[in-house]
Amino acid sequence: MFKKHACYLSLCLLVVPLVAMADEVQVDPPNPVQLALAQLSSVCPGLTAQWDAPAEQRLQQFYQQQGNVALWSDAARRQALAAQLQLLADDGLDPAHYRLPDAATSDNVLCSDFATSHQYLQALHELHYGRLQQAHFEPLWHSQPPSQDPAMQVLALAGAGLGDMAAGFDQARPSAALYRSLRTVYATQRQQPLAQWGMIASGPLLRPGREDPRVPELARRLLSGGYLASLPKDAGNHYGNELVSAVKSFQASHSLQADGVLGPGTVSELNVSPQVRREQLRANLERFRWLAQDLEPDGILVNVAAAQLSVYQGGVPVWQTRLQVGRAERQTPLLKSRITRLTLNPTWTIPPTIMREDKLPAIRLNPEYLRQQNLQVLDSEGRPLSPEQVDWSHPGNILLRQDAGPRNPLGRIVLRFPNPFSVYLHDTPSQPLFSKGPRAFSSGCVRVEQPLLLRDLLVSPAERARTEELLATGVTHEFRLSRPVSVLLGYWTVQVDSQGALLYAPDIYGRDPALLKALGMVL
Repeated sequence: MFKKHACYLSLCLLVVPLVAMADEVQVDPPNPVQLALAQLSSVCPGLTAQWDAPAEQRLQQFYQQQGNVALWSDAARRQALAAQLQLLADDGLDPAHYRLPDAATSDNVLCSDFATSHQYLQALHELHYGRLQQAHFEPLWHSQPPSQDPAMQVLALAGAGLGDMAAGFDQARPSAALYRSLRTVYATQRQQPLAQWGMIASGPLLRPGREDPRVPELARRLLSGGYLASLPKDAGNHYGNELVSAVKSFQASHSLQADGVLGPGTVSELNVSPQVRREQLRANLERFRWLAQDLEPDGILVNVAAAQLSVYQGGVPVWQTRLQVGRAERQTPLLKSRITRLTLNPTWTIPPTIMREDKLPAIRLNPEYLRQQNLQVLDSEGRPLSPEQVDWSHPGNILLRQDAGPRNPLGRIVLRFPNPFSVYLHDTPSQPLFSKGPRAFSSGCVRVEQPLLLRDLLVSPAERARTEELLATGVTHEFRLSRPVSVLLGYWTVQVDSQGALLYAPDIYGRDPALLKALGMVL
């Protein structure tokens, strides 16, 4: 008790010069909390050395909203906060990052109070928005700047949480089903011992019914992962039906082609360690904290890693389809935009990268390539040119365009939305590739299986009828939607499916390791 009174006396002596210099008309001098915050670097130098300017400003705003009074003198409130910080482990966050000062042994009561508030605000911010900055790892382009002010949102959450700490933290936690379902699974898994399995050796393709010395190890791996109830009896090296069925189940749950063939892609996914598999859950909880800020109840959500599109209505996925996305060297960008128009019977103007890296080398090798691919040469103003007029070793500022038709790479329909990457959702004649997995085949755009069914979910009955009429003409038309539709292209490598099981996606762009490392995970 003496220490606390001495601390307040010291603070008062510190701020006496400020009071003496105040304007004479001031009736109510600032209280000790307000004055201490005004001179935070002098009053609590050990704290401010660890904080940046935005953190100090957020702290000052928080206390101002609460009437500039000490907030953590109530032991019950501190205990409630400590309990909620421990529960952040279920969110994949480390409670040690939000360690509270020991108020009983602190020499400075207000500094202890400020430190507690700082950890409280920091925990809410990272629970709501993510511990890491998405822009540093997986930048997501927005057609419109986000309207929400993160600082004000955190202050609102913090103010509400002082009255009910558990409710305040739960409100800060993303409400999206993607997040909540994965958190539930992770909270259970982190309490359990890790599974154990060995590595499957590389080798030739193993097809059903064949013999292979890797079969016993494959069976043990599938048993450890829960894909087999027991080891096949007297199987030896024979790749029989029971094991094939288990491999198909594994492939389906890892976004691979579920054909039962043991190839390099399946072996690679089988060989991901149990530790990394569990850590992936933490990494994707972080991704879902980022994603939650851009989710809308109605619209299109694309998981680039899984090459899957979902249509949401009222916050619930009502339809899904498979996609083909960009190859690793031509990645599909992450973005948030709005679909504003449809191009029906589209022509295809070849993007600069594809023309430079694919088309020009092909034309130089084969003079008949333009005719075979039905490509028209245009000048920069869109006027037709004869191929003989072009020096193909130095073609200059020309365009290549393919007319609408069954061989057009864009198919019959394109869904367009503003973005600086010249990326869109579109039909494709490459239908057989949708049965593959993973499906990273494009040059960045997103090819959609059953795009006309997708159109049906986005337009009114009258718009659907009109677009059918226009499609039947075979002529290119631009059709503007009466109601723009939100589209969000994100990237995540695990989620919980509708049956409550984990569904993994291959990390096609190799992004997991950097995120795991930044979060302090074990690789």
